[in-house]
Amino acid sequence: MEIKAVCILKDEHDLYTHPHDLEQVVSGVVGSVVFESQGNGKVLIRGIITGLTRGKHGLHVCAFGNLFNGYHSIGPHFNPRKTAHGGQQDEVRHVGDLGNIEANEEGVAEFQVEDHLLSLSGTESIIGRALVIRAEEDDLGKGVNEESLATGNATTGLAWGVIGIGRWPYNHCEGGNFGIACWKTWTSCAHFWRYFQRI
Repeated sequence: MEIKAVCILKDEHDLYTHPHDLEQVVSGVVGSVVFESQGNGKVLIRGIITGLTRGKHGLHVCAFGNLFNGYHSIGPHFNPRKTAHGGQQDEVRHVGDLGNIEANEEGVAEFQVEDHLLSLSGTESIIGRALVIRAEEDDLGKGVNEESLATGNATTGLAWGVIGIGRWPYNHCEGGNFGIACWKTWTSCAHFWRYFQRI
């Protein structure tokens, strides 16, 4: 059975009414990431994130969907197999290791990739867990310190959200294309936020 999930990435800690450990400045990074199960057993990941600095940024699924303290309360990378950190294409990696995405000079990262470890069902499902985009480039476990094998030395969260069951509203995008033009059009209207509040 095909399963779809979606995550809206935001940094809205300026609206938190409770004490937290986050920086005073809000990052301004926002985005959306869609996950779709495929017939070949892999999961297709498609996303657009804006407001980034130019260059590579780590992308991770973390263990918990607890956003009470922003990215500080979502736990470590989702790692049910108790392995070392690695790159998205590596055989030895955390399930939640999604490597890096790269932002252009306008601060936009648009990406599409298949993943062989992610699951949207069963005991290793990522649904209900958090997704976070990092300020730093992930060194994919190839660094010289111990932290490289745990986090890839990418630890500062820019935007985060909980992965939930849903379906992307393809009919709102011409020809079903999930691209930056669609993203700008769709997110510019109030229907965008109302839609994702319903799923």
